[in-house]
Parts: sequence; C-alpha cells; structure tokens
Amino acid sequence: MRAGAFLYPWDVVGDPDAAARVADLGVQQVTLAAAYHSTRALTPRHPRHRVVTAEHAAVLYPVDEARWSGRRLRPYAAGDWAPTADAYGEAAAALAAAGLDVHSWVVLAHNSRLGAACPDTSVVNAYGDRYPWAPCIAQPAVRAYLTGLAAEAAVRPGTRGTELESCGWYGLAHPHAHDKTAGVELGDAAQYLMSLCFCPDCGTGYGEHGLEPAALRAAVRRALGPLWAAGSADAGWPAVERLLGAGVAAATLAWRTRAARTLQEAAVAAVRAAAPPGFQVLLHADPSAYRCGANAGVAPRHVLGVADGVVVPCAGGPELLAPFAEHRSPAGATVVAANLGVVSGMGGSPATLARDASRAAALGATELRLYHAGLASDDDLVLVRSALRGR
Repeated sequence: MRAGAFLYPWDVVGDPDAAARVADLGVQQVTLAAAYHSTRALTPRHPRHRVVTAEHAAVLYPVDEARWSGRRLRPYAAGDWAPTADAYGEAAAALAAAGLDVHSWVVLAHNSRLGAACPDTSVVNAYGDRYPWAPCIAQPAVRAYLTGLAAEAAVRPGTRGTELESCGWYGLAHPHAHDKTAGVELGDAAQYLMSLCFCPDCGTGYGEHGLEPAALRAAVRRALGPLWAAGSADAGWPAVERLLGAGVAAATLAWRTRAARTLQEAAVAAVRAAAPPGFQVLLHADPSAYRCGANAGVAPRHVLGVADGVVVPCAGGPELLAPFAEHRSPAGATVVAANLGVVSGMGGSPATLARDASRAAALGATELRLYHAGLASDDDLVLVRSALRGR
C-alpha cells in the first residue's frame, strides 16, 4: 500500500538530512503541517534543537493579507518557533526534491489563540464554561474563517493534496497543558453531553429541531449530575440516549450533524475552488457522527461523497475502517487511509507495523499514514523502514 508520514516543517528546515531520511523509510508521501495548533514537540535528530514549543495555533507560511484584511477572525502567524517566514514552503521544496509527494496538513476547528482573543467564538457547555480551544462551527463568522483558512493553508505551492483535521465539532476532550480533568472518569457518552454547545447560534439550531435551549441545558445538567460522584465509562450512542432520552439526543445530533456536514461541504468546496485539477482532499474522520475532536464524527456515505477520502484513527485497532470501506466508490478512487502510530513513547507500535498494515488492508484500507516521522526515535524509524522496505 501507498504510505505517507506526518511531519512538521521544523523537522525539515535546518536539517539537510531530514528529507532523504524520510524518503529512505519507504514512504511515498509526507503530510506536512501548514496550519497547526499549539504543541510542544521533540526533534530527536535536528542539528540545532531538541524541543520546539509552538505557543499558539498558527500558520506556517506567509498569510495572504489581501484575503484577511478587515476581518476580525483571521489566522495567526507563527512566533519564533517557526524556523523561517515560510517554513512550510521551504520544507515542502526539500521533501519534493527527495522524491516525495507533499500534502498539506491543515488543522481547522482547534485553536486556543482564537478562543482567548475572541471568547464569543468558543463552544460553551451546559454549565456556562467556555472551551477556548474549540471554535463553535455553527457560528457564521467561525465558518467563514474556517473555510477561508482551509483554502489558503491547503493549497500551498508544491502541494499535491491536503488533509483537513478537526473539520467538525471539537469538545471537552483536549490534551491541554497541565491537564487536571481526569479526576472523574467520563466515557464518550458523557463527553458528548459535555461537548454540546449552548452559544446563541446553537440555541437557535436546537430550536429548529424542536428543543428549547434552556430546557435542554437543564436536561443535560440533570443527566450529568449523578456522574460527578462516581464517573461513568459508558460509551456508544445508546449510552447517550440513556442519559438524555432518545428523542432529545436525536434532536441534538441532528442539529450538530447538519452544522458539521455543511462545514465539511463548504471547506472542501473552498479548497477545490483554489486548487488545480487533480488536487486530493481528505478529511480526518471517525465513522460515529456524534464524536468530537481531531477526527471529526461523520456519516461515512456522506463524507465520501464530499471528499476524495478519509484518514481514519487506528490506534485502538483497525475496526473504524470498515464503515468507510463499505462506501468506497466502485471505481476504486476513494482513499481510506489507516492512521497508525509509530512512536513507541506515545503508545505507537512500530514493531507491529507490518501486521497492523495487513489487518488494516483486510478491513478496507487503501493507504497508510504513519504518525509521526519527526517525533519517532531512531529505533522506531529502523522498525518502520524494515516494515515498509523489508530490511
């Protein structure tokens, strides 16, 4: 199978050996960050540094000022953690010169800097707490910002396709610095309730689906009340229905699904309008529509009718691939990429990559994505090379 690896521009810029080292792994593609959230990342082999701290969500290329002039919501430029003003462009050129296809990696609805600067754009939960990392994708201004960002960040010079991450709802779950939210266990059913947004636009949306926002807020708080004493690991949509009631749960999901689908349609359309023919557009996706996060919850049939394919998280196994494989185009053009962790220190398993790739293929994967060639140790990369090249 065709394989690609994730990279940050700072893994490449300033390291003259980086591009050739990645190509030698046996991958054909690099998914290179063009717009990314805040992070602290190791660079184990870079000749100039070992840790990069990206202090806020930013783009890693020069912003098109004409596009964003006069707009309240706009991308933020990177700080001094970016090695150059156009780190993406320089890294992309080096990778292409090593024979690799470069696709952009664009993080959309995950931006703590935006939430801090413009708090009204954030998801607000049933208790009135705002999630500054999670822009509310139902708000018109947020949607306009996200679609504009998708078009600009995706279609960079030297780029043959894009992968859109967080193209949907973000919620409570968030790997935050010094996080202290694990004291009470909340399974994904409770996470869903804690991720419901109660901003004015979402209130209007709930009303369009027969729900009175204040009554819904009270119902969510009642459902969550007992969980704060002992927690709950309950997962799956039936567990959400038990907590909230089937009819109310369905109405909330109908509103949120409509908002997510129309954003996905608009973002993909914006990218295609800006891109040359043949430019590939993939979404990072989860086949359960109620789920939030980097891998946006989607309806597989719908999303594969919008984008050229999906990148699917397989850290817990390859089972999430099957619902997408069922809806691949008969012509075989649909990409279903299995995202496999290859960083041992972050829970990945490079030692079982060949086996995991085989299992993924059996469930319908057409390609592999390896997370993350820049973060992995030398020993991890030796195992990746062995799995991909048989040596």
